[in-house]
Amino acid sequence: MNNQKIDRILRVIYMGTPHFAVPALVALSQTENVVRVVTQPDRQAGRGRKVIPSPVKEEALDRGIPCLQPVKISEPEFIQTLRDYSCDLFVVAAFGQILPPEVLALPRYGCINVHASLLPRYRGASPVAAAIAAGERKTGITTMMMDAGMDTGDILMQGELEIEPEETTGILTERLAILGARTLLQTLKALKEGRLQKMPQNGAEATIAPRLKKEHGTIDWNQSTEAIRNHVRAMDPWPGACTVAGGEILKIWRVTPGKEKGHPGEVLHADRNFQVGTKDGSVVIEKLQRPGKKRISGAEFLRGCHPLRKGMILGRV
Repeated sequence: MNNQKIDRILRVIYMGTPHFAVPALVALSQTENVVRVVTQPDRQAGRGRKVIPSPVKEEALDRGIPCLQPVKISEPEFIQTLRDYSCDLFVVAAFGQILPPEVLALPRYGCINVHASLLPRYRGASPVAAAIAAGERKTGITTMMMDAGMDTGDILMQGELEIEPEETTGILTERLAILGARTLLQTLKALKEGRLQKMPQNGAEATIAPRLKKEHGTIDWNQSTEAIRNHVRAMDPWPGACTVAGGEILKIWRVTPGKEKGHPGEVLHADRNFQVGTKDGSVVIEKLQRPGKKRISGAEFLRGCHPLRKGMILGRV
């Protein structure tokens, strides 16, 4: 780590892909020389399978910053391209690819990662969802020096946020993105002033937040009411909490604690409200979505044609 003051603008390559990484790019481009942005290749999305750029690419192009989009950052030709820029620093935020040691060794002052958790808690690809699902009351941002491990590098700075009781992954991620940009600027200020300190992570306290898959959205009705409520919040916006009702897959977007108790997954009411039993009580399904339809309230669902009946067990095909 540099212990000398740096009295010039840094040459930086920024690596990021989703909306979370945009505020940090904006902040960085206002204080340092972002010579290139590295982001994931354009992807097909939506029903029309239209090819769209990443949010970071859109922001970079709006700011006149050229983009590089390697399929694999570990390709020797691309590593040479990065080397040719002779950068002081690489800054990474939710890029989506693992940086090999050859890339980590390129910049003069190393590679700094902006991670959406209070490390060593929730290392991995989905730290925000993992924190909500676990019922955490706070989370935050960690800037760290990257090494060859998965989010195992030395901690530089951290900032905390309280998790609001009804907050979803989507909403919390937006707030963390702003905190991430602020924490990154504080980190770079300390670096340039020669006072940035590194703190090794305590591996014994580490937890892992693996990349979410579609099947992770399935609701386990044998869990507690609170755990199910947290799960629904954690899976919003993707992949969405879901359950099977009468052979139909329903996406569940919001639940509140119910006042009755039944068997896990049992439909307790299918008229005045959509109430389902849990391990220790019940939940009222307040917002849901049928296949190919828009999100509606539980009351709207009950007023229409639906496959529910009292006593039905959800989750069975």
